[in-house]
Amino acid sequence: MMMIRFPLVVGLVLMICAMRCRMAKAAEQSPDSGNVYTLASVREDLVRQEDTIIYGLIERAKFPSNPHTYDEEYAQIQGFCGSLVEFVVKNTEAIQAKAGRYKNPEENAFFPENLPPSIVPSYSFKQFLHPGAASININKSIWKMYFQELLPLVATSGDDGNYAQTAANDLSLLQAISRRIHYGKFVAEVKFRDAPQDYEPLIRAKDKEGLMKLLTFTSVEETVRKRVEKKAAVFGQEVSLDNEDDDEENHKFDPSVASSLYKNWVIPFTKEVQVEYLLRRLD
Repeated sequence: MMMIRFPLVVGLVLMICAMRCRMAKAAEQSPDSGNVYTLASVREDLVRQEDTIIYGLIERAKFPSNPHTYDEEYAQIQGFCGSLVEFVVKNTEAIQAKAGRYKNPEENAFFPENLPPSIVPSYSFKQFLHPGAASININKSIWKMYFQELLPLVATSGDDGNYAQTAANDLSLLQAISRRIHYGKFVAEVKFRDAPQDYEPLIRAKDKEGLMKLLTFTSVEETVRKRVEKKAAVFGQEVSLDNEDDDEENHKFDPSVASSLYKNWVIPFTKEVQVEYLLRRLD
C-alpha cells in the first residue's frame, strides 16, 4: 500500500510545485507588477522604429509603381471584391490575428472589422494604457496618405509585373508606419504620468489646441527629421568595392522622402493620436 501511495504523493508535490511556478510567472506578468515604459524607453523605441520605416522605404523603392497592384478591376479574385493589395493586407492580418498579433496593444489593424479571434495562448501584456486607447485607430487616414501621397514619392513610374511582392512590401511599410504613429498612445501616457498637473486642466476643458501646444516641441521634431534623413542617406547608399569613395549621390531612394514622411505625416498623426488618447485619459 505504501509503495502505491508514495508515487501519488510525489506526483501531487510536483503538481503543486508546477502550479506555484505558473502562479509566480503570472504574477510577474500581471498588470500590477509595474511597467516597462518610461520616457527614456519610449524614446529609444521610437528611434529604433525609424530604422524599420527607412528599411521599408528602401524595400518598396526596389519596385516601380506597379499600378495593377491597386486596380480593383485587374485583380478579379474569386470571392473577393477589391484590389490585390487589399487582398494581401486583409488575409495577412487575418492570419496574424489568429497568431495573436493584435493582442499586443502596440499593434493596430487596418481592417479590424475582419479579424478572427486568436487561436493561440495569449501573452499577458501589462495594462499600461488607459482602456480608452483601444478605440483609437487612425489607420484609415494612414492608408489614404500612403497610397495617395507617399507612394508616388517612393516608387518610380513603371510596371515590372511583381504585384504580389509589391503588395507585401506595401504591407510591411504600412504596418511599420502605423505602429510608429499609434505608439503615440504610450508617449502620451508617459508624459501624462510625469506631469498630470499640466494635462488634467486641459483634458477636463477638452482643449485640443492647448494639448497640441503642450505636446509640440519644434526643436525635437526638427532633430527627428534631420536624423531620419541622415539615416536614409546612410542606409540607402549604394556601396561599391571598386571605388575607395562611394558616390554619396547614388541612393536607393531620395533620403529627403524620409524627412518629408516624418514632417508631413508621421509627426502630425502621432500628435493627433496623443491628443485623442489624452482626451479619454480621465474617463
